[in-house]
Amino acid sequence: MSQADVQTQMPLPTLRGITLRHGDFDTLCEALDYAADGETGFNYFDGKAQLKSTLSYAELRAQAMDMAKRLVPFAEKNARIGIAAVSTPDFAVMFFACQYAGLVAAPVPLPVTLGGRSSYERQLQRMADTGDFHALLTPESMEPIMRSALNDQAIPVMSFQAVKDLPKGEELRPFGKDDLCYIQYSSGSSSSPKGIIGTQSSVCANCHGITKHGMKIQEMDRATSWLPLYHDMGLIGFMIAPLVSQMTVDFIDPQDFTRRPITWLQLISDNKGTLSYSPTFGYELCVRRWRDDRELDLSSWRVAGIGGDMVRPEPLTAFQDLFGGMGFGEGSFTPSYGLAETTLAATFAPHGQGLLKHTIDMARYTRTSEAVEASDVTREEDRRTFVACGKVLPDHEIEIRDFDDNVLEQKMVGRVCLRGPSVSPGYFRNTQATEAAFSKDGWLDTGDAGYWLEDQLVVTGRFKDLILWHGRNIWPQDIEWAAQAAAPHRGGRACAFAIGGVGDEKDIMLLLECRTRDQKVLDEIYTAVTAAIRLEVGVPVRLMLVPKSTMIITSSGKLSRARVKAKFLDGGIIDLQAKENLRVVTESSELG
Repeated sequence: MSQADVQTQMPLPTLRGITLRHGDFDTLCEALDYAADGETGFNYFDGKAQLKSTLSYAELRAQAMDMAKRLVPFAEKNARIGIAAVSTPDFAVMFFACQYAGLVAAPVPLPVTLGGRSSYERQLQRMADTGDFHALLTPESMEPIMRSALNDQAIPVMSFQAVKDLPKGEELRPFGKDDLCYIQYSSGSSSSPKGIIGTQSSVCANCHGITKHGMKIQEMDRATSWLPLYHDMGLIGFMIAPLVSQMTVDFIDPQDFTRRPITWLQLISDNKGTLSYSPTFGYELCVRRWRDDRELDLSSWRVAGIGGDMVRPEPLTAFQDLFGGMGFGEGSFTPSYGLAETTLAATFAPHGQGLLKHTIDMARYTRTSEAVEASDVTREEDRRTFVACGKVLPDHEIEIRDFDDNVLEQKMVGRVCLRGPSVSPGYFRNTQATEAAFSKDGWLDTGDAGYWLEDQLVVTGRFKDLILWHGRNIWPQDIEWAAQAAAPHRGGRACAFAIGGVGDEKDIMLLLECRTRDQKVLDEIYTAVTAAIRLEVGVPVRLMLVPKSTMIITSSGKLSRARVKAKFLDGGIIDLQAKENLRVVTESSELG
């Protein structure tokens, strides 16, 4: 299609032209077969909100079936096919070609996400090895790095065009309702990534729950997304779930969002988008990059979802304050909770509720694991506000348990355990990890800590990140958030972790990205942050100011503390101040 054709082409419409169905299908092929009778599909935009291409569900079905007839002779049923998860029509076609060919698609991340070519190649090697890939499909532009990564493995790397050139057979081999669907890799692993198995039944069950009960999809709903398609929130939430509810999606590439985040909001405004999701940092980035250089109408945006990471109320409040005058409704915020092991979603906040905040006494919390409301006598530095992530989806169960598997009552913090039809059967060819996370009776230990606030779940952190210090439970995000709040304009991401000995012999390390190298300004930041840590957290913390882009971020936008810590211990992090200036933030005599 020529550039002139693209410029005259219209985006695919919101109206389906067929009766809305909320994902009540047994397989993804059955869902696409139905959606293809309508008028909707995927629109792909550039970083300036200009339409690049469209892919209707009818076109997707026809092209996917054509590719499937080429893949059936190429690979045996249930063979794993790695696919570079680019935000283009080719990825959607190849993913659904695998569905019609009975092949297990394994979306893989792109080189730009993992902080360096060598790091990316190691990750890709591990994915290909643990998934036992039959082949890896990629755009031609990415072939060299893919081939370099898999140079020592007998895995063919094929461009999307090369697949289109394969001999075409006559047979389709679509998955049935009891078959597999895909493998999705855990995004934060610092060792071998775990391949989370998605089955046709678990994926369809979760998409039904999302579209009918979580988002409550309506006739005039339209989705907008910048989320990467190798992560569950992008793949399930904004490619598969819209398709099984026959909804149009307007896509922009994650890199374009990073460079021009306001394009995301521009698309919602231009096309009357109603549903869109982001981790908290996406909303924060929009506030930071806003230049008041255009008019937006965000009044159509009824579900502004928050997922993929801890819900932080302060950046979201700032977003509401800035964009509320442009039609964004406070009740549009929809916090949710989920993880790839339960396909995607487990809980959703009720529509119109917005941010249900719960401020607790952290001093009491660290001593007793009780989430007791802060009172008039609670010190300001001991107050911490969490946001409720909503109610569990129908047909699913959540229990908060202690480490002896006792079920805990309201406002008692423990392990978040989950069971239901959306839960994965486990990790691909990793019995040890599967047995550690999944019980024989179907319960998943999520690894998250949380509590009940009446009938809504509140998530407080990851147990593996918890720092034990002098009998206290220190959550690293408390340290990180205090640091970021103390340097809101000059600081970037922060990362806290324990190093050294055991128990009280540990040191707590805090790395804070800075957008300057001016030593005078760095000293000012150091002074402000150390004072804030002393006041709000009250533990000895070693502060290092580091260059921006130092942190390692997972495919979902989460901070990977384990990998940042490993990078620090390997000497791979630059100290912007002289090493002799690495000081103890607080002394024991100042502890609260």
